[in-house]
Amino acid sequence: MTRPQIVVVGAGAAGLGAAARLGQAGIATRVLDRADTLGSAWRTRYDSFRLHTVRWLSGLPGLPIPRGYGDWVARDDFVRYLEDYADRFRLHPELGVELQGLRRHGTGWRVQTSTGELVATHVVLATGACTVPLVPDWAGREGFGPPLLHSSTYRRPEPYAGQRVLVVGSGNSATEIATDLAGSGVAVDLAVRTPPAILRRDLHGIPTQPLGIALRYAPAAVVNPLAAVTRRLTVPDLTELGLPAPAQPYSQFRRTSTVPVLDHGFVAAVQAGSVRVRAGVAALDGDEVVHDDGSRTRPDAVIAATGYRPGLEPLLGSLGLLDRAGLPTFGSRGGRGPAAGLFGVGISITLSGLLREIGLDSRHLLRALLQQPR
Repeated sequence: MTRPQIVVVGAGAAGLGAAARLGQAGIATRVLDRADTLGSAWRTRYDSFRLHTVRWLSGLPGLPIPRGYGDWVARDDFVRYLEDYADRFRLHPELGVELQGLRRHGTGWRVQTSTGELVATHVVLATGACTVPLVPDWAGREGFGPPLLHSSTYRRPEPYAGQRVLVVGSGNSATEIATDLAGSGVAVDLAVRTPPAILRRDLHGIPTQPLGIALRYAPAAVVNPLAAVTRRLTVPDLTELGLPAPAQPYSQFRRTSTVPVLDHGFVAAVQAGSVRVRAGVAALDGDEVVHDDGSRTRPDAVIAATGYRPGLEPLLGSLGLLDRAGLPTFGSRGGRGPAAGLFGVGISITLSGLLREIGLDSRHLLRALLQQPR
């Protein structure tokens, strides 16, 4: 019997969850991460960040998140949980090691890293779907005067005191950063090209996440009208303020992969006028932003909450193993043919919650490995 050599790439929630699940079954792994700390993507979130998913549906395999962290876990508490998780399951990621290439080696893989080459029977990619920040290549960007930064570098509102800030985007990061700024008295405009679906994060203390779980596999013909009714019953009509409800919210999610905004203050900020909705950005012109409707704004700073790419093209692009969104065409149950021996954990965008999906993915991964001949 040949002992499997399994390399897990990523020491965030997905990589730790997968390694712990396999370790509990007696399957050893090597966990690599290019960062110098585990959970680096979580550590660099803005200061006010809290999980979008409720605590009791966000724990990784084998260890619930402590109740003392509250229903909506803060950034620093979740990082502390990841550290405790690694200690609990005796996980020792090899940090500062970057994956640079993958190529076939018999029935396994040669894994090229910044510190040398490894031979693995299986490779588990747990690098996440949001790795490489994207800032649109707007016309006039090179000569734009005000600071232009991606939302990944935003931390807190204090540096923007007394300024007018334009936040660009319509996802959770955009709306939360806009609300965070507005709550500190910063004048905020929000440039939106596609008005988002908006759900309450919770209703009278009851989280809406279970609804997303229940409807995960339901057809659009069922989810679209249900989501539209839910919005009408729980969210005020924001049409005159620039945020009309999408006619087919679930179809919009499937088309754009933008999850609904989970509101816990954004709607109130828009209604109060502390966040003003503008048309999307068409171009940059000197110190001004030109919007899709022809209007212009003159912000002191622009924060582009315009999304990410998985960043897997250098590794998997030449192998033909990525879809149009840059996501792997294989999942936690493993690839076939050219992708045999490759698995993905937590590299997906779903309505049911990423952390919950990591638990399911790691379970599928274990089953797939146990079914393979050794």
